[in-house]
Amino acid sequence: MNKYYYTVGLEIHAELKTKTKMFCACLNNPDEEKPNTNICPVCMAHPGALPVPNKKAIEGVIKVGLALGSTIADFSEFDRKNYFYPDIPKGYQISQFKYPIVSGGNLANMDITRIHLEEDTGNNKHFDKDGGYSLIDFNRAGVPLMELVTEPHTFEDPEEAAKVASNFAKEYQLLLWYLGASDANMEKGEMRVEANVSVSTEKGVLSPRYVEVKNLNSFKVVEKAIKYEYERMIELIEAGRESEIVKETRGFDEAKQKTISQRKKEGAADYRYFPDPDLPKMYLHEAFDLEKMKSELGELPVAKRARYKNDFGIKEEDTEVYINDPALAEWFEKVAGILNDVEAIKLASNYITSDYMGLKKTNPDVKLTSPENFAELIKMAKEGYISSRATKDILGRIVINDESPKKIAEENNLIQSNDEGALKTIVEKIISESPEVVAIYKGGKENAIMSLVGKIIKESNGSANPQIVIKLLKEMLK
Repeated sequence: MNKYYYTVGLEIHAELKTKTKMFCACLNNPDEEKPNTNICPVCMAHPGALPVPNKKAIEGVIKVGLALGSTIADFSEFDRKNYFYPDIPKGYQISQFKYPIVSGGNLANMDITRIHLEEDTGNNKHFDKDGGYSLIDFNRAGVPLMELVTEPHTFEDPEEAAKVASNFAKEYQLLLWYLGASDANMEKGEMRVEANVSVSTEKGVLSPRYVEVKNLNSFKVVEKAIKYEYERMIELIEAGRESEIVKETRGFDEAKQKTISQRKKEGAADYRYFPDPDLPKMYLHEAFDLEKMKSELGELPVAKRARYKNDFGIKEEDTEVYINDPALAEWFEKVAGILNDVEAIKLASNYITSDYMGLKKTNPDVKLTSPENFAELIKMAKEGYISSRATKDILGRIVINDESPKKIAEENNLIQSNDEGALKTIVEKIISESPEVVAIYKGGKENAIMSLVGKIIKESNGSANPQIVIKLLKEMLK
């Protein structure tokens, strides 16, 4: 049986978060519902209308490049990429070819080839009624669009190839959020992932017959599409039909869970690139203070993960919750600052990522309580003043109405009894009433002690501290 090598490379388009479009003063508003509202003679390519570059968009691309450890070009320019689709008013797209703004860099174990800046296209909308027809909304035409291209990476395991690609896309989306460069909402089409996929039987040899799977709109779909393509290609190779694997563009049909051929893949020569004569050359090192921009990037996800591990020692999965929710992370850090105790911080994180997040999913009224009240709750739980059950109940109240946990516990008799003298009387009573359980425990089944603990807590109306109860039982049953 042949040994296969799986190669994948990504192209990711992300709409930049700017006030106006790339080459005109029209609003860049992804939430505009009325079609063909944010348009003008420039983005609709009326004769004589001239483009003017959006400096903020260029700055956004540079910030992303700096965050990725890439090289920022000194000289760059815009080119015309010539092809005709109905959603491109000019009959060409303003893009970049020979001189991209960003080159090199690395993220999530994948090397980056380049990042360039271009304009987005309009949005085709298809309707089935009245025999079927299509309309075009040009609100999106001319929106600044940043395209990242990775180097091709080869793997010996198809599952790993798909997961690495999906993880790269997730990390890139996170980075765009942290930098404020793009909202990168995949459902809205603000970030679109395309995967270049090929299979070879020779290590280190890239197959010239690769497939580009376009417009993958979720991380799960990225994985599914890549894995499906590998299976399809291997099936053709093993059936002696390798010639049917052609260099083409395919789409992923979610209903059928398969890729579908769209068209043959174009090459650079097909687009007849040439420098756009209406746009100036760009000398970026003169126009931007790169050192200042780099110093203002702020803490990025990789650095934040390392800090959380070193400072808080919390679980990796907990850290990811905070990485993906900066507002929650900021609140958690305030709580951690009040607690100032590693074990208490770990306990706080457990309640946040499990109980608080669970409440939030089921109740729209749940909100973050004050850091002071939450820290008070965690201190009470850690010091044994309230049980874990009471902690959960009080948490459910303070995330609706921001109240003092101590006050709630006192008013509802939730304070645990830590008085060993008072508890000893109850422990003696339960031991005398439970000779069978005592015999089982003394016979070597240590778990039987929990039956006695339950009875003691019930006898104390829930106030007995379980840790102290267990301690007393072990001492008295020696």
